Amino acid sequence: MQNPSDLYRFEIDVQPPTRQPGALIVLLGAFIDAGNIQRILGTHLVDTSHAEVVATFDVDALLDYRGRRPAMVFDTNRWESYADPSMVLYRMSDRDGQTYYLLTGPEPDFQWERAIEAIRQLIQILGITLVVTSHGIPMGVPHTRPVGMTAHATDPRLVGDKESPFGTVQVPASFPALLELRLGEAGRDALGFAIHVPQYLAQAEWAEGALAALNAITDATGLNLPNDELVAKAGVNNREIAAELDDNAEAGQIVSALEQQYDAFVEGQERPSLLATEAEDLPSADELGADIEEFLRNVSDD
Repeated sequence: MQNPSDLYRFEIDVQPPTRQPGALIVLLGAFIDAGNIQRILGTHLVDTSHAEVVATFDVDALLDYRGRRPAMVFDTNRWESYADPSMVLYRMSDRDGQTYYLLTGPEPDFQWERAIEAIRQLIQILGITLVVTSHGIPMGVPHTRPVGMTAHATDPRLVGDKESPFGTVQVPASFPALLELRLGEAGRDALGFAIHVPQYLAQAEWAEGALAALNAITDATGLNLPNDELVAKAGVNNREIAAELDDNAEAGQIVSALEQQYDAFVEGQERPSLLATEAEDLPSADELGADIEEFLRNVSDD
C-alpha cells in the first residue's frame, strides 16, 4: 500500500493541527443515498456553522472522472466554469462551542483501504472519539408517517434499543460501510443511521429525512447542532410534496396505499417487518411509472 498520508494535506498554519477531541460526522456520498440525505445535511451544517478547513484529500487519486463526470458551464463560445470535486475535512463548533468534525465530498472510487487508513491517521492526530455516518435508503413507506431509520454500529451499546427491519442480507459495499467495519476491527467506536426514504422520493430532495438524520446524530453525539434552517426547509418541502400529490391522483393513491400498509403494520398485524408484505400491498416500480417520475421532477427545494 502506498503511504496513506500522501492522500491528504493539512490546510491550516499549524501542522499537524492542534489536537481537539470531538466526534466526526462522515457524509461521503454513499452508493445509495435516497432523498439526497447526505448532501442536504452536509450543506446545512457547513452553511449554518463556522467551518474551518483542516485537511483536503487528493481527489485525483480517488475518483473516476469518467464514471461521474463533474459539471462544466459553456457560455456561447467559451468554457466558463468547472465544478471541481473536493473531499474536505472541516473542524466545526456546535451551538455550545463543542468541537466536532465533518468530512464531506464524493465517495472514493479507488484506493478504499488506503483512504480509510488516511482517515484513521487523522482520527488519531485530531483526537476524534466517535465516527458517525448517515445516508438514505428507499423503502415502501409513506412520507406522512414518522421517519424510520436503521441504526448500525461497531458495538451494540451504541445502537441501544433501536430495532432493525432487516435480518442478514448481502448488499453492495460502500466506502462509509467499509470505513465503519474497519474502525470496528481497530477497536474504535463508529455508528451510522440509514434513513428510510419513501421510494417515490428516492430521487428527490427530502429535507424531513435529513432532519431525522440530524436529530439522530445529535442524540448519539450529544452535540447541540443547528436545526432551525433545516426545520424550515423540511416544512417548505413537505408543503411542496402535498401540493404535487393534490395535482396527481395516481401518486396520491399510491401514498394512500402505503399509509394503509404502514398503519396495519403498526397496529400489530402478523408481519415480521415492513419488508415482508403481500405483493399487492406494496406498489411495484411499474406502478410508480411515468406519473411518479414526473411528480419527482416537480418536487424541489425552491
